[in-house]
Amino acid sequence: MNKLLTFFSLGSLLLLSACCGNQNQDAQEPAQTQNEQVMTQQSENFIFESETPWHDAGGGVVRQILGYNDNIMMVKVSFKKGQVGAMHSHPHTQVTYVASGAFEFTVGGVTKIVRAGDALYKQPNIEHGCVCIEDGVLIDCFNPMRETFLE
Repeated sequence: MNKLLTFFSLGSLLLLSACCGNQNQDAQEPAQTQNEQVMTQQSENFIFESETPWHDAGGGVVRQILGYNDNIMMVKVSFKKGQVGAMHSHPHTQVTYVASGAFEFTVGGVTKIVRAGDALYKQPNIEHGCVCIEDGVLIDCFNPMRETFLE
């Protein structure tokens, strides 16, 4: 029985490979996918912290743009204890990872304390903001990119 199952599995694998494998093996150019699109803006492929400037985000909070294209942007934001990320909203989807420190975040009227290792999801147009309760760093990812951050 085991030999039959092994033969059947191997035969199925060979059949799948024959009918669904790469049919353009001799092609010199890689096949284009339907999802390819031309980006109007994008960062370099490698972003080094020591070479990336910090920008004033207001209230003494500073941020570094870590990478982006039209569809996505990653930003590092540094806070000192007591600094405030003012309540605001925007049309971008945002996910925030707490890299270090502790923050009192309000998202959509709900307030919670988050610490290193925690994360937050903020859907478009939801009001959110924070108060830093222990020096810390946040990593924010936005979709689409925040064009105003590049100005």
